[in-house]
Amino acid sequence: MTAHPATAVAKPAAPDRVALGEAGPRRSSHPAERSAGAFYLWAGLTIAAIVVIGFSRTVETKLIHPPSPRPAILYLHVAVSTAWVLLFIAQSALVRLRRTAWHRRLGVAGAGLGALIPAVGIATALAMARLHRAEGGGDHAASIAVPLYDMSAFAVMFGLAILWRRRPDYHRRAMLIATCGLAAAAFARFPEWLVPNHAWYPYVDALILAAAVRDRIVLRQVHPVYLCALPALAAAQATTMWLALSAPGPWMSIAHALLR
Repeated sequence: MTAHPATAVAKPAAPDRVALGEAGPRRSSHPAERSAGAFYLWAGLTIAAIVVIGFSRTVETKLIHPPSPRPAILYLHVAVSTAWVLLFIAQSALVRLRRTAWHRRLGVAGAGLGALIPAVGIATALAMARLHRAEGGGDHAASIAVPLYDMSAFAVMFGLAILWRRRPDYHRRAMLIATCGLAAAAFARFPEWLVPNHAWYPYVDALILAAAVRDRIVLRQVHPVYLCALPALAAAQATTMWLALSAPGPWMSIAHALLR
């Protein structure tokens, strides 16, 4: 027996369950948005190149053959951060190839990895600050504002990406912003003639701004994620650098308490 036409129309198909996926029940109708996989793939490759260029200048003396033993947490931090960038590239490639099922499966592992990054990053920053102080390298308490901000910003954008996993246009932009933030440490290791001292955040923001400009050109409007995130990030970055460079008393009390 055939179902009544009105019944067939009224009964919607069950939505797919999406975990860290860019393909969900809410798909963008804009052709450029549906074919954005190439842009995010190239963005991931660009971030990977920045990371390689930046850290290649210090990996030998700071990580492979350091002047003194480094805490094990540092090597874990390097591993999970590298894995995240590779994951972003892989996920973007899967979207580009329309391998939606693989993208969703890999996204489950990505959720665990993303949750691990802030915890490991903060633990590494504190461990390295204690190590430098023990080695007579001076008081690095004020400067821990930088990794604390970096990891907090990543956690917020990653959390929003999880929240928006069924809204592909929001999800992919939050993931891109979170990944761009991880490039700050690499920019900080570029030659000073290219990235002036303590001026790495404008370069991070330039990556995000480039994505916003792409939206303006292709979609004729800047997505709300960029409109909200960029000003908030810039304000938080300015506050972070003020804490790190000015070392106000209240912040130093907090920083020293964290380093005990």
